[in-house]
Amino acid sequence: MSPQAVAEALEAAAPLPRVRIAIECEADVLLAGKHGRRLASSLDFSPTDVTVISTAIMEVARNVLRYARRGDLLLHLIEQPGRLGIAIMARDKGPGIADVSEALRDGKGLGLASVRRLMDEFRVRSEPGRGTTVTMRKWTRRRQVERAGFRTEWQALR
Repeated sequence: MSPQAVAEALEAAAPLPRVRIAIECEADVLLAGKHGRRLASSLDFSPTDVTVISTAIMEVARNVLRYARRGDLLLHLIEQPGRLGIAIMARDKGPGIADVSEALRDGKGLGLASVRRLMDEFRVRSEPGRGTTVTMRKWTRRRQVERAGFRTEWQALR
């Protein structure tokens, strides 16, 4: 069996790593950033991208805490042909965002508009009185990951 076939068989056998963090206090925001940094580092993102990912995660987690008081954050590694990445979903059952377009305009501080620019893919779904879900992704190229020995480290995470 070729090395490629072995790697594909191993990938099919186990799901990509996933992390769920309940966001209920500032310590949870910091924990979410730490988990995001660890997962991004495992994909061999550049140090700058690791910081960008961690910053975006902490901003959306802080928004959950600030506006809804509690929610959860889901982090998981994702794969598409030719690339690997990290997906982040922040969910809450807070008051929702009355005007998402307005919330995505530049304002003070980091905010959702800046987070949207930091990530490769970004979406906000919100319904007043029912809550908000922010979904975002950041991608790295598989070629870089394979050269960096990610396959071995990735298997250790499973």
